[in-house]
Amino acid sequence: MVRLLMLLLLCVPLTGCYYMQAAAGQWEVMRKREPLQEVIANPETPAELSARLVLLSEARDFSVDVLGLPDNKSYRTYAELQRDYVVWNVFAAPEFALAPKQWCFPIAGCVSYRGYFSKEAALRKSERLAAAGFDVAVGGVAAYSTLGNFSDPILSTMMHWDDIHLVAVLFHELAHQVVYVRDDSAFNESFATAVEEIGVKLWLESRGENEKMASYLADRELQQSLLELVAITRAGLDAVYKSDVDDDSKRILKREHLNTLAEGVALRLRRSGRDESGWLRGELNNAKLISMVLYEGQLPLFRELYTACNREIQCFYAEVRKLATSKPQRI
Repeated sequence: MVRLLMLLLLCVPLTGCYYMQAAAGQWEVMRKREPLQEVIANPETPAELSARLVLLSEARDFSVDVLGLPDNKSYRTYAELQRDYVVWNVFAAPEFALAPKQWCFPIAGCVSYRGYFSKEAALRKSERLAAAGFDVAVGGVAAYSTLGNFSDPILSTMMHWDDIHLVAVLFHELAHQVVYVRDDSAFNESFATAVEEIGVKLWLESRGENEKMASYLADRELQQSLLELVAITRAGLDAVYKSDVDDDSKRILKREHLNTLAEGVALRLRRSGRDESGWLRGELNNAKLISMVLYEGQLPLFRELYTACNREIQCFYAEVRKLATSKPQRI
């Protein structure tokens, strides 16, 4: 809490209101933490929640013993927030470009989104950005990492996921404490997704849960097929935006590309028996496309590094660190 107060005092002169809400939101999360084992042992804890927290406790130990993720106080506590999401992220992009608007912060550096602990505040920000001519997208986030600066808890907002997704997010968020490159959201999220993918496979193998493994691999394959459609759409839009046609024509062509994407995604999801609402919620626009590819855009690179290391996790981390230090830093 002392660290949080010091950070608040340093940040308020920069953009007061935003940092005030961020500090207040983080304070709320921190003060609601309870030791995981106490929540599990509490007779008032619902049996289903207790069982899922036991699972996460086991996965947390696995993250240290097998994946070499940090052995610290992160995800050793639980916080009940009594809402659907912990934060809401706002993405923005120009009307005729696929480059995200960047926001820069003292700890995280520059990132491709801005997070709010209030949905109403996120929507107000999105409305201001839209009025300024940006494409915008707002999405609820059930978990996030403070990069080891605080002891992040397991959140009640994570509990609507299935067991595999729960464990996957635990590995994902801890990975941010291993390697984090300032000013490169796509690199950071793709690396964390790679660790998540590696971790889930090893976790399920260790438990002999072959049926869940098949389901997980099918989900990953579907996700990749949908991102291939997004990549095709991005290439088409990029060509439109760089063309010499007038703005009205660009808007028509843009909508045609986005409608084709929506139809393709809906068709593949229906064929696989999956819910369409998660992928197609809200208007498709440049900002929405950015949010779609942020977590996996560079995933093939990290898969190749892991394979080149003969699937040895510490070698993989070392190679990622080399790659991270070779990246140009923003001044």
